[in-house]
Amino acid sequence: MQKIGIGFGLAISLMLHFSCKSDDHKPDPQTEQPHFAHYMAIGNSLTAGYADKGLYRAGQLVAYPNLIAQQLQKVGGGAFQTPLFPEEKANGSGYMVLRGMNDGIPVFEEVTTQLAYRSIDPPLLEKHTDVIHNLGVPGMRMDMAFYPGIGSPEGNMYFERLLPDAQALKTYFDHSTNQNHTFFSFSLGNNDLLGYAANGAVTEGPTTVLTSIADFETGLKNYMQALTAGGQQGVIATLPDVTAAPYFTTVTKELLLTHLNKQAGTTFENLFIQTKSGVRTATADDLFVLEMATNGLLGTDGYGLVPENPIEDQYILDQDEIIEVQERTAAFNTLIRTIAQEKGLALADVHQFLNNVKAGILVDGIPVDATYITGRAFSLDGIHLTPAGNALMANLFILAINSHYQTQVPLLEVKNFLAD
Repeated sequence: MQKIGIGFGLAISLMLHFSCKSDDHKPDPQTEQPHFAHYMAIGNSLTAGYADKGLYRAGQLVAYPNLIAQQLQKVGGGAFQTPLFPEEKANGSGYMVLRGMNDGIPVFEEVTTQLAYRSIDPPLLEKHTDVIHNLGVPGMRMDMAFYPGIGSPEGNMYFERLLPDAQALKTYFDHSTNQNHTFFSFSLGNNDLLGYAANGAVTEGPTTVLTSIADFETGLKNYMQALTAGGQQGVIATLPDVTAAPYFTTVTKELLLTHLNKQAGTTFENLFIQTKSGVRTATADDLFVLEMATNGLLGTDGYGLVPENPIEDQYILDQDEIIEVQERTAAFNTLIRTIAQEKGLALADVHQFLNNVKAGILVDGIPVDATYITGRAFSLDGIHLTPAGNALMANLFILAINSHYQTQVPLLEVKNFLAD
């Protein structure tokens, strides 16, 4: 998929005025109890149910907003539609399955049947332009939400499938704030950090830019103004620390060297990495991205084993880059907490929650943590959630709603989502 520029994306947002919306079904701004009749979820891949490096029907069904909606329906919530792939094309964009382990290195196979592509070049998925309430779009960023054309064939194929052809230049902001909602969940901004971090803090096009604090603040304020313009209520999520995801914590210097030395019969003790300040030996504090374990580069022509051919910067989030991303995350979360208080919104602290998962929690006596594959919280791509992870996330949002609005939305039985 081709990438597009975003240079003046947020500048456009400053010129937007918020369209007048119908007052049907909208709550009285003075009403304390939230109206769940028309719940809408705004967000990215986590919201959409993306898992195992793909968007497919089984993952969509257990996306955390869908689970929240099921519980809201028990206290008067309305129907909640998600853009499901049809059963005959249930594997959607395709995804990966685990076929085994090789000295701690996973061996994957890509699912290539029952896909939902209507075009391969450019990659385009089958359209779904009916009314939906789960507006999660994999890859969506706060900055890109204001850029016209992100739904074009040259943009984001997951958003493109939700738009009629005549609306290909519509912005995600405009699309997601004109849905006649009465209650909303908002979890956007993770990709404004993750795209940069997952590429080793190397900028290679718009999806790997680290969004500025000013642009993030502008986008967030525009969104909250639009979403609450009619007195609607909702819940907004903080952004996770990227180092809480096994995508960044699974592949270590020791794992790579152990695998290489066993396979090649060598005794190398150091790896050399390229950083922004030069080439140096890797330490235990440097984070290798998950793909470094499976790309087959290590050791080829001395790759990573000699200073002259170091592991490229895009595969490592080094100590300085970790600090940079964490400081930006903290700044974004400060803005999120501030606007939640200003707008009287519930706050789901995803940042704290996933740090707790990383440390390890118990669910009905069953351990759940961020250990890759066996931890039960994260799917095979090391970033997105398992069904159990989605159930835990849904409960986090429900607890925030109940605490803030004094409601009694029932929690999910997470044990029902844990695999044997």
